Amino acid sequence: MVQQHRIYILQFRKGEQEQEVSCKVSPPRGGGRRVMYYYHDYGGGGKNGRPVQTRAFSMRRFFGLLLLSFVTVGTLFVAPVSFLSFVHSDDGGAAAAAAQRARAAAACSGMGNDSLCCDRTSTRADICFARGDLRMHSASASFQLVSGNSTAVGKEEEEERIRPYTRKWEANVMATIDEVRLRRVSAGYAARCDVVHDVPAVLFSTGGYTGNVYHEFNDGILPLFVTSHHFRRRVVFVILEYHDWWMTKYGDVVSRLSAFPPIDFTADRRVHCFPEVIAGLRIHDELTVNPEKTPEGKSIRDFRMLLDDAYRGRVQYLERLERRAARKRRGGKAKSTAIAMPLAPPKHSSPDRPRLVIVSRTGSRVIENEADVSALAVDVGFDVHVIRPERTTELCKIYRELNASDAMVGVHGAAMTHFLFMRPGKVFIQVVPLGTDWAAGAYYGEPAARLGLRYVGYKILPEESSLSREYPTGDPVLTDPAGVAQRGWDVTKKVYLDRQNVRLDLARFREELVKAHQYLVAGSRRRRPRRSQL
Repeated sequence: MVQQHRIYILQFRKGEQEQEVSCKVSPPRGGGRRVMYYYHDYGGGGKNGRPVQTRAFSMRRFFGLLLLSFVTVGTLFVAPVSFLSFVHSDDGGAAAAAAQRARAAAACSGMGNDSLCCDRTSTRADICFARGDLRMHSASASFQLVSGNSTAVGKEEEEERIRPYTRKWEANVMATIDEVRLRRVSAGYAARCDVVHDVPAVLFSTGGYTGNVYHEFNDGILPLFVTSHHFRRRVVFVILEYHDWWMTKYGDVVSRLSAFPPIDFTADRRVHCFPEVIAGLRIHDELTVNPEKTPEGKSIRDFRMLLDDAYRGRVQYLERLERRAARKRRGGKAKSTAIAMPLAPPKHSSPDRPRLVIVSRTGSRVIENEADVSALAVDVGFDVHVIRPERTTELCKIYRELNASDAMVGVHGAAMTHFLFMRPGKVFIQVVPLGTDWAAGAYYGEPAARLGLRYVGYKILPEESSLSREYPTGDPVLTDPAGVAQRGWDVTKKVYLDRQNVRLDLARFREELVKAHQYLVAGSRRRRPRRSQL
């Protein structure tokens, strides 16, 4: 059955966020669950959260105010500019939000045993942490945190709920993600352990937009790397909306992050017990890893190295198959067969002929003169290989093609996610159809540059679009795509994504190919050892 996905883009106004510093649990009302929240303690507190009225101006408060006055005056004299800029800066809201997120993360990361804490400050994803005696109870869609003091807590005195998927702002897709409860229970109400683990568990979902390679990497694989890499494979993955095909596709990568078989949360009815559970994944930005936000300063290049490790064994196996097949062909024992993706990349004919891969599309956003573009690249000086990956194409084969390439050309779309398979220092040329400027840059161009690729966004002219044959010259569809986009996502998708092909201006595109070729050849010559060094 073919999965169909509809993408919703929602816009939110920026609002002032609440102060969130420390962690507290609200009292239950009417026997209901307790909700964890963050609060800023301003020094006052009474019954029902009302401030207590001060009866007298104490000496302690007097000296406290006096000390504060000295500190404030000193700050004004020592650094008046920075102090006043903090008070009046228009960026104060952003700085406060960043500080708030850092404080919330620090509060959860510093939590002790027998504790539960959720960080809901990110607009992209919630993440919860629980430490102590944790028991997976899939029958009730929950993890039980068994309290050490059975007389201190009731059956459901503390509970958090989470949908562990990284598109928190999209209500429609989040509604399709299963909800899991993290709840504190006393020993008398706890499930009995069937399997005991001595490593943490990370809970996440492979539902949502899974089936689209961009979302599989952006919403799942990269956040999984961010969240779990520092465990050095000493972690168990617990998966919601488990798919066998997903594990088949990404098993090589998953095995580099966990040394243990994953658990299907819904199907596995055994009670798995853990010393720690992380529910949800951290996500930084589009197809990237921010080293400032990872425990060990890992970056997108570290993720790229993990892909190398993950696919090395499989690539070596494919090479053995090729050598065996070649021997059989020489002996006349086998006939060659055509496949969608060849196993072996072609060899460079010379160091001055870099290898260029054209990622071909079918359906929409097709390069109508692809054969001419391929011939043009050969004329410029590239060894050209056109690949047409299908949904059933093994990911390792695509990795091998692009890992061996010097340049990649493709039209904006989910397949551009495969730039992650290229080596830093190579060239990524993305053809940008009408109406896709922002998405092309934000989703693929900027992340590619962060990986260390030389990114080229080839923005087509209206006459290079198939839409120029459907709409008259001067029509807003051709001259004002941004204005057309204001009519809504459905219009953008229908016009610019589903009905548009491209026919590249060979003279214009040749200029980009020549610059890419010169860049690659110059780099190759710089890396080539001199004869005296041999």
